[in-house]
Amino acid sequence: MAALSPDAILLTGRVAVITGAARGIGRAIAETFAAFGALVAICDRDKPSYGGEFAMTLDVRDPVAVEVFAQAVRERWGRVDVLVNNAGGTFHAAFADTTVRGERTLIEENFTQVTGMIRRLLPMMGAGASIINVTSSEAHQAAPGFAVYAAMKAGVESLTKSLALEFAPLGIRVNAIAPDGLPTDGETEVRERMVDGPFEPVRLPPLGHLGEPADAAGAAVFLASDLARFVTGTTVHVDGGIHAAGGWRRT
Repeated sequence: MAALSPDAILLTGRVAVITGAARGIGRAIAETFAAFGALVAICDRDKPSYGGEFAMTLDVRDPVAVEVFAQAVRERWGRVDVLVNNAGGTFHAAFADTTVRGERTLIEENFTQVTGMIRRLLPMMGAGASIINVTSSEAHQAAPGFAVYAAMKAGVESLTKSLALEFAPLGIRVNAIAPDGLPTDGETEVRERMVDGPFEPVRLPPLGHLGEPADAAGAAVFLASDLARFVTGTTVHVDGGIHAAGGWRRT
């Protein structure tokens, strides 16, 4: 391999697809990718306020809508160099209070839409491409009040490792980002309900302050770039040390 240079962090001319990019971490990743030179295509069920090179409003759980989106990306660029599966969602509820419909929603929002997006865009990805799955600290620890959500994020973590091996012969890298301690406007209600329960998460990361969506975007740029050309099947914890600290404590 050639020696690395400062330009190795750039994403100049790379086609990057980012799901759930209307706000929060997804939007931060999209904006940062564009700043590093990527051609950005985004989608979200809320109308994205940041347009990038191409934006479409759709529900990633809808295979027909995903097909339309993928075809539009193919017609515009003919390839995908980076896929960031950021879309997802949750709600706080005891496992016994979670309905079958609620459970199905969590599974579709956090797991099957990820496999569906990868399956659809994989034919447009070649050697050197990068897939980045956004999971959560809950993929690596217990999550009272979020049992099904955490199980799906753990499933994506496992999927990341397996696909890293399956796609390695194609030259496609697959990694994950596990954010925590990065407050966004989309999780305010969830956090308010969470702190009313008998367990609570560590309120302040060991670094002594909360992060912001741009911190996750920085990790995504690294994983998408040539700086991470030999990194696959791993997870970058962007959490100020929360994962290392163990996560939850009894109130």
